[in-house]
Amino acid sequence: MEKGNVLSVATVRHSLSHIMAAAVLEMFPDAKLGIGPAIDNGFYYDFDLSRPLVPADLKSLEKKMRELINKNLVFESHIESVEKAIEILKKADQPLKIELVKELVSSEPTFYEMKDAATGETVFADLCAGPHISSTIEIKEIGWKLDKIAGAYWRGDEKKPMLQRIYGLAFSTKEELVKYEEMVAEAAKRDHKKIGRDLDLFSFHPQSPGCPFWHEKGMIFWNALESFGKDIRKKYGYIEIKTPILAKNTLWITSGHWDHYKDGMFTFESGNDVYGLKPMDCPFNILIYKTKPRSYRELPIRYTEIGRVHRKEQSGELNGLLRVQEITQDDSHLFVREDQIGAEIKSLIKMIKEFYSKLTLKPEFFLSTRPEDYMGEISTWDKAEADLRKVLEDEKINYVLKEKDGAFYGPKIDVDIKDALGRSWQVATIQLDFQLPGRFDCQYIADTGEQKIPVMIHAAIFGSFERMIGILLEHFGGVLPVWLAPVQAKIIPITDKHVDYAKKIEAELIDKNIRVELDDRNESIGKKIREAETQKTPFMLIIGDKEIEAGKVALRQYGEGDKGQVNVDEIIAQILK
Repeated sequence: MEKGNVLSVATVRHSLSHIMAAAVLEMFPDAKLGIGPAIDNGFYYDFDLSRPLVPADLKSLEKKMRELINKNLVFESHIESVEKAIEILKKADQPLKIELVKELVSSEPTFYEMKDAATGETVFADLCAGPHISSTIEIKEIGWKLDKIAGAYWRGDEKKPMLQRIYGLAFSTKEELVKYEEMVAEAAKRDHKKIGRDLDLFSFHPQSPGCPFWHEKGMIFWNALESFGKDIRKKYGYIEIKTPILAKNTLWITSGHWDHYKDGMFTFESGNDVYGLKPMDCPFNILIYKTKPRSYRELPIRYTEIGRVHRKEQSGELNGLLRVQEITQDDSHLFVREDQIGAEIKSLIKMIKEFYSKLTLKPEFFLSTRPEDYMGEISTWDKAEADLRKVLEDEKINYVLKEKDGAFYGPKIDVDIKDALGRSWQVATIQLDFQLPGRFDCQYIADTGEQKIPVMIHAAIFGSFERMIGILLEHFGGVLPVWLAPVQAKIIPITDKHVDYAKKIEAELIDKNIRVELDDRNESIGKKIREAETQKTPFMLIIGDKEIEAGKVALRQYGEGDKGQVNVDEIIAQILK
């Protein structure tokens, strides 16, 4: 297999899923087969089995798979009619596969067989469109292993049977597999859910699924991030507003969200009306824009709000702060003239770069184009996509095209960042919208005196607070930059007789708006230091007889250890810097 060839890797992963299914049928002859696709890091296959799998089963299955690979099995395909395919699958007692065949409309079912190259005997056959490798010998030396067991509803529908899913890992080389496993192990140490518990930042409770509860220290982190974002927006001329979280469905019908997004909304009836918790802020911003006549001289109008939105997720899709049902967005909506589009998007890109440089993260840009369920005219979409492409090229920004990945109302520029482990996260977005202003009859008086429809730009610099905080916790492994740390300095007196001096130092730090805690508990100095280290406190100021005599403190910095005696003014200057 050619190294680095994405198609080849995907083909190998898909072929391994078939080899795994053959091994499962050896162990469970009455197993019912679901589907077995390739995924980003390997493959999986879903099975209906006579008993629950246990981790020890993976070792047995992996051994059987290696035996099959060593047999030099070849993959061969053949096409059947729908009727013949159903007959074959009935004979094999595979009802889930029959369900798939019955849904085929414009294509004929394809089967792939794994055959013994020497005897021609069929070892395993499966309904599959392919492609596959030619022979199992091709993958004898690649890096792969079975990884874990999970539950999965058949075809993702919770009304259908729960199947058992076996995941496998597969990479071009054994070295890549080792590297990936090392990254996963490091990621487990950096799990934001664990860090959040350890640092007492937030918690989750079953009474409010997908909705984090923010503790005191979590709010300090949150407010520091929010303040930083607001300061940047203020510098770029944004006006802060606040809108409700609730509206009648007539608003969502006008905006188009009711047709395109209703299933993802929380809705309820009250009297004769249907209401929805907002999944987006944009229609509310439009209502503020429409409260008075607008002139071309007022544009651009740049609204920004810390918007609380709600989106319905399946319980299995929720993942700590990274996938929640209550989302707090750093949302912005701009109303601009067509001749202002380029300048405003350039300004947003500059703002994004400024924000992420502060977090030592490098943004990567993507252009997402018209989706299948688009709203409006194709000519309008073509112009909007051309406008975004021109700005990216004028700014000499390397970008990747995401075909058919735009919002239903307009194309967009998406921004990903890579964390300390090299994982990509989608964060910022800039969306160009020629649709919603017209649907709401937004207007402004042009310099010619005629009424014109403004263009709307939707923008979020870091997306959601929840997701960004989760990403940052994992990126920094909980060792936050000083400006984001909930406790920036901890003062640790060795004994009770050092507490008065410690309180004096505490007052000096508080006076400089430094977030400080005084640990005057009756505990050993070693325990106090260990706990401060566990909390990843950036600065530890230790006070004993020698420090009082010298009018200084003994400084310890997280990750750097003992720095000796230092003047308090120097520490204050260092923290403020």
